[in-house]
Amino acid sequence: MAPREQMILLRDDPPLPTQMWVLAPQLWEDLLTSYGFRVGAIDLLPHPDDSARVIQQLIRARRLPDRRARVSSRPRGARSPAAHAAVGVGAILISEQAILLGRHRRGTLELPGGSVEAGESFADAVIRELAEETGLIARAEDVGLSGTLVDRVEGVLRVTVGALVRAWQGHPATRPDENVGDWAWYPLDQLPDGLFVCSAQILTAWRPDLPIDHPPAHFTRFASGPAAAPGNGLF
Repeated sequence: MAPREQMILLRDDPPLPTQMWVLAPQLWEDLLTSYGFRVGAIDLLPHPDDSARVIQQLIRARRLPDRRARVSSRPRGARSPAAHAAVGVGAILISEQAILLGRHRRGTLELPGGSVEAGESFADAVIRELAEETGLIARAEDVGLSGTLVDRVEGVLRVTVGALVRAWQGHPATRPDENVGDWAWYPLDQLPDGLFVCSAQILTAWRPDLPIDHPPAHFTRFASGPAAAPGNGLF
């Protein structure tokens, strides 16, 4: 795009020499915007002589203040902070009205699950823990997150995310070096005693009608998650 020399005739002032680019109004606006201007208005001024095919463009634009391309953030400190929260996931697998539970070395029965690792999504944590603990393989599209459970244990905030796994491959089996094994399917109407607290909370959030006792926790349901307790609050 090359300019042409042109004289701008003003009413009471001498002619003003300028360089003229003949561009469409939208192209002018796009160019000015890309170079840091905000276009307020573009007026098209036709020639007084109707036979003249000349239209002047009067563009009102204001240059925006210079802005950094990216906003900086303060780095974390070099020292590790004191542990004040724990984040974990628990997976619900249903087969013929029975739920998958495993026995921990401490004797409690619990859902597949565990801690979320750094840089890992909740769904990825469910898939990884399921494979590590049971050998079952699931896909991200088959994992539905129900919501977050929040409570406090001995001064540590505990955040647990429940998930309903709708499909998987393989058969559950005890895995070496894992704390939970002896996986088995338990009918929903014959759940055993001695459930792990987090598992009990996840199951109650998923099915409020299940007769399970556990310490209260604050549950926030995800909008796109599977069916869970209506609304938010303590249960």
